Amino acid sequence: MSLSIFAAALLNPNLPAPVGLTAWNGSDPAQRFRVYRNNVIVSLVDALADTFEVTQELVGEELFRAMARLYAYAHPPQSRLMAFYGDEFPCFIESFSPATALPYLADVALLEYRRVVAYHAADVPGVGAEAVADVLADDVFLPALVVSLHPSISVVASAFAVVSLWAAHQGVLELSAVAPEASETALVLRNGIEVEVLQISAAAGAFICELRAGTNLGAAAAEATGIDADFDLVAILGLLLQKSAITALHPSGSPS
Repeated sequence: MSLSIFAAALLNPNLPAPVGLTAWNGSDPAQRFRVYRNNVIVSLVDALADTFEVTQELVGEELFRAMARLYAYAHPPQSRLMAFYGDEFPCFIESFSPATALPYLADVALLEYRRVVAYHAADVPGVGAEAVADVLADDVFLPALVVSLHPSISVVASAFAVVSLWAAHQGVLELSAVAPEASETALVLRNGIEVEVLQISAAAGAFICELRAGTNLGAAAAEATGIDADFDLVAILGLLLQKSAITALHPSGSPS
């Protein structure tokens, strides 16, 4: 019996137990395989429930576990690092028809997964305030400045109130006061050992995404100003500095 045949049967409840299985105590090997298959899937569903706690609260445990079970069969782990299992779950939710009544669910799941990624991101020290002030004071080189951001940083730009929905399930806001259809942009980062979720403007989110892509400060600011003429460059740089999220400055352009 090949490993591929065993794995295929393990991840497809419609397939019979592989031929050639034996049980040490004389019990039915097919029955024991079915129990083992169920235990594997249950452990994967439990792993998803640990990562997507708010998502489960929004749909209820029964629907969540049914959805997660289907996902586990279709998307088995590709790594031994189970902390990152579920990277495709937000996309799966988008195509899961019973969840269409909650159009914001996939974005909430994406926000939760980004928090996991931020938690496990590499540790990189932030630059000091004086170094930032010196560079920002140079108007000649400022537009060409390239900024490296902390590896934990990501942006979730949503047509729905993902930050407020997440915060309500942390006890920060009253869920009844949240208007789910209000668009929000989330900044996810790890400050020290704490993963933070901050609501920022859509323009600030676009600015940070441009910086992460290696765009220089001038072009990134122009992109943000095109979205919102009142974009506050100083404010968002101040926030990033406060959160130790600026890790390197490259006045002459892209880092080598």
